[in-house]
Amino acid sequence: MPIDTGDTAWMLVAGSLVLLMIPALGLFESGLLRKKNAVSVFMQIFFGLALLSVMWFVFGFSLSFGPDETGGLMGNLDWVFLKGVPWDDALDYAPTIPGVLFVKFQLMFAAITPLLLTGTIAERMKFSSFIIFIATWSILIYYPLVHWVWGGGWLSAIGVVDFAGGIVIHTSVGMGALAAAIVLGRRRFFGPAIEIPHSIPLAVVGSSLLWLGWFGFNAGSALASGSLAGNTVIVTHMASSVSALIWVGLSWMRTGKPSVVAAINGAIAGLAGITPASGFVSVEHSFVIGIAIGLASYSTIIIFKEKLKIDDALDVSSIHGTAGIIGALAIGIFASQAVNPAGPNGLLFGNPDQLGIQAIGVGVAAALGFGGTFIIMKVLDFLIGVRVSPEVEDAGLDISEHAERAYADEEEFKLDMDEYVKSLKDKGEFFFNKKDKS
Repeated sequence: MPIDTGDTAWMLVAGSLVLLMIPALGLFESGLLRKKNAVSVFMQIFFGLALLSVMWFVFGFSLSFGPDETGGLMGNLDWVFLKGVPWDDALDYAPTIPGVLFVKFQLMFAAITPLLLTGTIAERMKFSSFIIFIATWSILIYYPLVHWVWGGGWLSAIGVVDFAGGIVIHTSVGMGALAAAIVLGRRRFFGPAIEIPHSIPLAVVGSSLLWLGWFGFNAGSALASGSLAGNTVIVTHMASSVSALIWVGLSWMRTGKPSVVAAINGAIAGLAGITPASGFVSVEHSFVIGIAIGLASYSTIIIFKEKLKIDDALDVSSIHGTAGIIGALAIGIFASQAVNPAGPNGLLFGNPDQLGIQAIGVGVAAALGFGGTFIIMKVLDFLIGVRVSPEVEDAGLDISEHAERAYADEEEFKLDMDEYVKSLKDKGEFFFNKKDKS
């Protein structure tokens, strides 16, 4: 099949929209955190984008989508450095666009997925440990899941489907977030006092750009322009809107005030939750799925944070994990070949087995996400430590890890730095130069 210029143009746009989500994630997260950690979030995200992009180019794409000689477990290394990936012809995965464009679109997914975990480890993880963590997480968790579900691996062979990442991305990230939060432990002075966002407008801008970028994320996964991409856009938008309304309503009933933070978190939960089902369900069913996503994700935040006292800083385990699980299972109920002839039918359309098949996919991703993350974090903690010292945490990661601040004039910056250095001197942990010693 020849390269289609219309499909190619759409995929160029869709990939760029997904790239937009990465700085949008920084705006969203930094706005919801304390201002003394705003720079650290952006550093994690931008450095992570560069590192994960290079990894994908060198070996990640080949391990994820390369020829399989392992019985469905992993691709080989035939396509390292993209050797053999065509720029003027298509791959079987996307027969109407250049092979390198498929690589680029999937690269955006490979970059943003581990970076979603920045919302969990925020304000207390060493930057050096973070670098090793996201690289290892990609190799041991993300690349295998991509191959198993999207690269012709064993989960796809038994019928598991995931249109844009509810299993591969959101379930694995959400359960990984839960494990990371448990290993890291709670932030100092954990409670309502440290949960106050430093810039709600910044977070709203970030969430709005995430919402826009998600149209490329989901509709781009059609890998072509046309009716399926069009239906995916409206399905995505409806589920997000419904979930946002559910969150506002629930928070209003609990606190007596409508919360804009609840609105944007509910919207993101809706976007994450509809991701796996967005290319298989009708807009009417996306309305129902959006209700389920909103109710479930809001409720699990109360369980994890308020009941179990797990400090998942920005509730990634609920907003992505719970939501992704609901959306992935919804395929087994609401999927219709009238929407996507290449997909399955669900329970409502005569195929009750699909729900069980989807549950297997969810279970595998949840187990690998939680168990793999727990082991990676524990090993890192044993080898080099994962958490900053109390003095660093109190000063904020911006000053202590990067010697920069998001909002400070020169005098304020100097005062903050002097206070941080003094705290280290008092503990004997600061390496003085000869002049200081005298």
